[in-house]
Amino acid sequence: MATSREMTEGKALPLIFNFTLPLLLGNLLQQTYSLVDAAIVGKFLGIDALASVGASTSVVFLILGFCNGCCGGFGIPVAQKFGARDYGTMRRYVAVSLQLATVMSVVIAIVTSLFCADILRMMSTPENIFTGAYYYLLITFIGVPCTFFYNLLSSIIRALGDSKTPFWFLLFSTVLNVLLDLFCILILDWGVAGAAIATVFSQGVSAVLCYFYMVRHFDMLRITPAERKFDGALAKTLMYIGVPMGLQFSITAIGSIMLQSANNALGTACVAAFTAAMRIKMFFMCPFESLGMAMATYSGQNYGAGKPERIWSGVKASALMMIIYWAFTFCVLMSGAGTFALLFVEASEFEILKDTELFLHISVSFFPVLGLLCILRYTIQGVGFTNLAMLSGVSEMIARILVSLLAVPAFGYVAVCFGDPTAWVFADAFLIPAFIYVYRRILSMKKN
Repeated sequence: MATSREMTEGKALPLIFNFTLPLLLGNLLQQTYSLVDAAIVGKFLGIDALASVGASTSVVFLILGFCNGCCGGFGIPVAQKFGARDYGTMRRYVAVSLQLATVMSVVIAIVTSLFCADILRMMSTPENIFTGAYYYLLITFIGVPCTFFYNLLSSIIRALGDSKTPFWFLLFSTVLNVLLDLFCILILDWGVAGAAIATVFSQGVSAVLCYFYMVRHFDMLRITPAERKFDGALAKTLMYIGVPMGLQFSITAIGSIMLQSANNALGTACVAAFTAAMRIKMFFMCPFESLGMAMATYSGQNYGAGKPERIWSGVKASALMMIIYWAFTFCVLMSGAGTFALLFVEASEFEILKDTELFLHISVSFFPVLGLLCILRYTIQGVGFTNLAMLSGVSEMIARILVSLLAVPAFGYVAVCFGDPTAWVFADAFLIPAFIYVYRRILSMKKN
């Protein structure tokens, strides 16, 4: 039988570290097949094809970020009820979340598929890469239900303190994705569309396997017919927590779309450099995201168990791990950014290599700001204050829009490189006082 884990007792650092490791490996796997997608496309299909994938990156984040944010939000009441040992209500939350996911994912898939071309035109996508970007985006949007259900099921399992099981399914999905990438692109000659098909199919298989495993191996998640009935009150709670988390990602992505649109206007070479740099950056950002996800479960369980004072211990432990990791990453990227860029383009592409290296050097210098952002945002979400977390996304959006409208036209690609770091600074300026407010409030709620 699979095992759940309570994080309401014991020292925070080892609990969070042990819970984070499988999350980190899972996130690294996700970024690995994102890297592989881009590397195979860039090496075998050329710079235009790589730019086609990159031109739609922020739009994909806009939609899939909303879906993944909702899934994370749906897992918070599950974690809180698990921490409170109210397993009956916990199972009803799981049932309603699956029902909501079915409706939401189908509607999102239909609506977004209809507007792919319009979105790419609004983003000033260069004509020579428009067709490839369109098919990549269309297939990704059609596959939204696969992504939605995998992330929801993973979120539910993590809410029980089990971060290992989703990792194994993601490992399987990653290996399958790489094999399908090579098959679809090299054997079937499906081009950029083949890369999207490989990703969607592998996530769908992973979601199905994850569901059957969850039902068979977690006794406390075996839902009775009575618990399976739709409950409007529980649905309202899930939507109240999940939708703001989804909107937070989408609002953040709006700023990213503006930034990418400004970069698209600089030409194919800048788009290719941006694509390669973003793939590498996202890979090295995984530990920050993983720490944040661990803090969401940790804070949710301790909030549900009536132990809010443990949350501050968790924040301090996570911040220490974040700083240690950043010191290592800074050394790696400052010395090896150019080498990593060669995964995507040939050594003769001097301009693209130089721009990729510049982007990574600037980004890694601001990683501590990003790490603090992830820790505080997910902690606030874990205790249910998702509206505040969403407002931090608004701060990021405003920063990216300002950079896109004011700095990029004046300074070009260098301003693009500072787009994300500026957004992280804006977000932290909001999150630090927001966390102080939330922490004081939950402490006072316990006293009362």
